[in-house]
Amino acid sequence: MSKNDVGTFNEYEKELRKAEKKVSGEIDPGARALVVAVGVLLAMVSLVLPHAGDATGLDVLTMSDKADAETIKLPSTIFVYLLVIFAIGFSGLALVTRRWVLALIALAGTSVASVAGLLALWTRNTVGVHDNVAPAGAGIGLFLGWFVAMVLVFHWGRVVWDRSAYHLQIAEDRRAEAASREAFGMSLQRPVAPGQRSAKPTDDTQTDSAQTDSAQSTDKPSN
Repeated sequence: MSKNDVGTFNEYEKELRKAEKKVSGEIDPGARALVVAVGVLLAMVSLVLPHAGDATGLDVLTMSDKADAETIKLPSTIFVYLLVIFAIGFSGLALVTRRWVLALIALAGTSVASVAGLLALWTRNTVGVHDNVAPAGAGIGLFLGWFVAMVLVFHWGRVVWDRSAYHLQIAEDRRAEAASREAFGMSLQRPVAPGQRSAKPTDDTQTDSAQTDSAQSTDKPSN
């Protein structure tokens, strides 16, 4: 094999490794992509629906006068922000780009959002104390947003888990390939024992001595 062939083979191997690295960082949600897309759409719909009284999710997001009138608490605000950032933003980006890292971020963010949504529902169901008026209960928008967050947690969790198993399999295959190459390289290196090295000159010396004795016996005159 010439040097040009070796160089071409190395370049081809590098291109294959780049393609393998790119594919290993992508996801293939399959039928879950439709469920996640519907979840993102419902999360956006939940922002225009009432979260508490007359305050919609957009009012909570912008902290408008309606949100102040409904005494929106911190858990509701945190939940709406997490819903917008992770359930809508990162989930949409993960679907478009098919990147595993974005899916993992969407999973982590929606997990926190589901907890914040539960706290937001709890704050809307507290009773009034003394002269304070009981706050308005949770609206359909809050319930819908919380339900969407939990659905996205389930589906992104399945996608990330399946991809993690695939990454582990790729790493195992690479280790097996590296071990196979190392064993092949070691098989090419056949060290010669010291006894074998000295045996060859000894045999050559004995051969030369035998040839000399044969020549001498031939040169002797016969009686």
